[in-house]
Amino acid sequence: MNEPRPSPDAFVDGLAEVIDLPSAGQGPLTELGRLQQLDSLAGKIALVTGAGAPDGIGMAIATRLRLAGATVAIVSTTKRIHERAGEIDAVGFVADLTDEAEVGGLADAVVDAVGEVDIVINNAGLTSKSNPAVVKPVAQLSYEDWRSELSRNLDTAFLVSRAFVQPMAERGWGRIVNVAATAGVVNAVPAEAAYAAAKAGVTGLTRALATEVVADGVTVNAIAPGLIRTGSSTVPELQQGLDGPMGRPGTPEEVAAAAVFFCAPSASYVTGQTLVVDGGRSLRV
Repeated sequence: MNEPRPSPDAFVDGLAEVIDLPSAGQGPLTELGRLQQLDSLAGKIALVTGAGAPDGIGMAIATRLRLAGATVAIVSTTKRIHERAGEIDAVGFVADLTDEAEVGGLADAVVDAVGEVDIVINNAGLTSKSNPAVVKPVAQLSYEDWRSELSRNLDTAFLVSRAFVQPMAERGWGRIVNVAATAGVVNAVPAEAAYAAAKAGVTGLTRALATEVVADGVTVNAIAPGLIRTGSSTVPELQQGLDGPMGRPGTPEEVAAAAVFFCAPSASYVTGQTLVVDGGRSLRV
């Protein structure tokens, strides 16, 4: 004998109970409206790092967070961040996130400008035309190059997370999403050992931090993009995307969808996880 299926109201009420949303009998919202409210970020304040490129992953995530209702602050290393901020009604900041003192100053400035941060997206560190990856085999890799890759890809995530996680835990709600990569997490390519090691480190940081704040209402997750078409994509990278299972590279908007899923109030039972966004490429041996 089949078990009776729960009604839509029962489903929504089950989620509402754990994320403090009014139950079905307490408001005029339709079922669709209540489901949308489950994922609404209205009243939340988000910080997205590495959002200076108009066609990059950081900007796509910031845009989607705004569409979800969040107040958004964005950061990059150059003044072009103010152009991006104007495009999505965000607040822009310039900072070198590999510098401990600058991260501390950024934290104070963001709180003064927009309030206590509820959501952190650690996207800083991905390569760009002005800051390309170090591509050298290990035997030819200088210690300076090694440290540079770890600094911009792993240190940034650590410093920014450390600056904001304790206030989140004290308030009992928070989301941290780290942007890793498939390199070092599910695969690797020759001559990119430093980058792969740094991104693998990002997932390790994600899991460790998740265990530290799991009882405080703060979730910590990561996304691992594969070949994504951005302004910094090279022709060989785009060709690899065309050769993948889906016959195309991914888009920043597809990565943003995964990142913002982790930010939703209804994703409150997901922590310490890494979501691969690579169009199935990592499934191939």
